[in-house]
Amino acid sequence: MTDLISMTIAEARNGLANKSFTSLELTDAHLAAIEAARALNAFVLETPDKARAMARAIDAKIAKGEGGPLAGIPLGIKDLFATKDVRTTACSKILGNFVPPYESTVTSQLWRDGAVMLGKLNNDEFAMGSSNETSCFGPVVNPWRREGSNTSLVPGGSSGGSASAVAALLCMGATATDTGGSIRQPAAFTATVGVKPTYGRCSRWGIVAFASSLDQAGPIARSTRDAAILMRSMAGHDPKDTTSVDRAVPDYEAAIGKSVKGMKIGIPKEYRLDGMPAEVEKLWTEGAAWLKAAGAELVEISLPHTKYALPAYYIVAPAEASSNLARYDGVRYGLRVPGRSIGEMYENTRAEGFGDEVRRRVMIGTYVLSAGYYDAYYLRAQKVRTLIKKDFEDCFAKGVNAILTPATPSAAFGIGEKGGADPVEMYLNDIFTVTVNMAGLPGIAVPAGKDAQGLPLGLQLIGRPFDEETLFSLGEVVEQAAGRFTPARWW
Repeated sequence: MTDLISMTIAEARNGLANKSFTSLELTDAHLAAIEAARALNAFVLETPDKARAMARAIDAKIAKGEGGPLAGIPLGIKDLFATKDVRTTACSKILGNFVPPYESTVTSQLWRDGAVMLGKLNNDEFAMGSSNETSCFGPVVNPWRREGSNTSLVPGGSSGGSASAVAALLCMGATATDTGGSIRQPAAFTATVGVKPTYGRCSRWGIVAFASSLDQAGPIARSTRDAAILMRSMAGHDPKDTTSVDRAVPDYEAAIGKSVKGMKIGIPKEYRLDGMPAEVEKLWTEGAAWLKAAGAELVEISLPHTKYALPAYYIVAPAEASSNLARYDGVRYGLRVPGRSIGEMYENTRAEGFGDEVRRRVMIGTYVLSAGYYDAYYLRAQKVRTLIKKDFEDCFAKGVNAILTPATPSAAFGIGEKGGADPVEMYLNDIFTVTVNMAGLPGIAVPAGKDAQGLPLGLQLIGRPFDEETLFSLGEVVEQAAGRFTPARWW
């Protein structure tokens, strides 16, 4: 069993093609692993019957030589993606036991290509959080622990269930979403690879919305190659999503192992923060040296508006959230808490249905959009966003192919350690990642080393719009130099 779950997608794909094992055997091995790892709280809904039925159907197709690019590969699905006839809650009480009658575009493309669904993965409520502690199903536990300590650590958020499940070998890959770092930060905390594609590269149709101009779906996987394989199935134009871009989807896997000789890699001086841990600084320098050794050229660049990115993000994202979450009112679906009038019913439903962090962001968002404050806050934040985007455009215009930065300001922290008294402390985790969403660019987080306590740390590469291929080539260089890390099993 251990051999079956410890393979990469690329290895499993070859094994299935050679008939070394069946999709059903692969699926059963993962279902057993999920059952043994409930202490991690990564899955909020297991779908063993559906998984086995899908695996049997794929085995029949493989036998006829009709399997797709993901034929027989068992995946986990973040609970933000609508899955037809399978409960989808966004990990919020307000959605109750909502069962969508439709399938999100991204997941339908994975099933089209032959993937198998193991179940729904935990996430921060409505994807609002950086640690996966805001879910109504409780926090997800990181499979990594500090050396010599039993403290439960966060896996990062909001896609914490996806990252934790992939790192603990519970699924071969997972869908995730990234609004301000929710794919890259959990990937860095769990030694997995996370890709946030260019805005518009993957359809948002059927994904529960948080901030529509920032949200983007992407994969979390065990290797750069696996992430490229998943990304090819997830990406593509969708007429049902007006922000989806009509461009051909390249063969991302072909970019793995391509030479990076002569590429210009920007090192932004603004990312050298005061008080940044020495080990993060050291890792960054090491990553730059690996890319240089592979033939890339390093150049110092300036992104002068970086310091305004976090405050601007925490105005734009809550504003869009307050608008998107207005639909949860107890009238059509999900939770309903009765009241003496319709107004009271709305109030009661939302008070009971939304958790603290969601309520906080909805109230901030409603405030910055209100008549007297719209210009002072929301409009100004949008202007800052334009300047952030221009900073990147200026660098790319000077021939920079990609930008190398740390993925997070620290390694994973303990559950309950941050943000209790001061929510801003938690928001600061997104310092290196939000600029990418504000500018709509692609980014990848790759495991690159460990801190003094043996916890994984990641590096982030930021690319030009729709140039994910370059990120996969560079990410592979980092991965080869750093090697792979897996957590010691304790659960």
